Amino acid sequence: MIEPGVIRVVVADDQAIIRDGLVTVLSLLPDISIVGEAANGVEAVRVAAETRPDVVLMDLRMPILDGVGATSQILSENPGTAILVLTTYADDASILGALRAGARGYLTKDASRAEVAAAVRAVASGQTTLAAGVGDRVINSLLGASAAADGSELASASASEIFASRFPTLTQREREVLALVGDGLSNPEIAAALFVSVATVKTHINAIFTKLALRDRAQAIALVRS
Repeated sequence: MIEPGVIRVVVADDQAIIRDGLVTVLSLLPDISIVGEAANGVEAVRVAAETRPDVVLMDLRMPILDGVGATSQILSENPGTAILVLTTYADDASILGALRAGARGYLTKDASRAEVAAAVRAVASGQTTLAAGVGDRVINSLLGASAAADGSELASASASEIFASRFPTLTQREREVLALVGDGLSNPEIAAALFVSVATVKTHINAIFTKLALRDRAQAIALVRS
């Protein structure tokens, strides 16, 4: 019988040595209990359905069914499960594919034991956690796609650098929000893209309007697209 408050975890990784290591390390923690293991995506879906874990620690590149496909299937059956990706890959396609499938966290396998444990606890409590650098890649990918869609000559440049030079009085997060406002996203859509609450988005927008002397969203959109 697992005690109340203990986080129930399934570990899915096709490499036995990594899977065994994660199970061993996490099993030593008093607030985490390993309730299942899987060597491929199909097994991960089955084990998750049988054990209903709080968190699935998910590798991306696995045989039969990859981690993105397994994430989608697990969350379609049990939306309350948090998927924490732990993978070797940190390219844009892997990151965005996992997050779009519903993963709540993304770590690379060079993460320390403490970082993995902290991430498990974070996603289990409803938070989003991303490895250092992953958040920047997500935002740059979103903003870069927006620039490319507009046919901008600056599309090949770093989106964060472009906005930093245009809006030096804004913080990095405020520039990210402003860029997504300019792309026509609503507050809930911006919140989902940045993995923050709608209330946080509203706070950032109010700060942006004050710093840039903007009256409304229409002015903000016009400014970004000018």
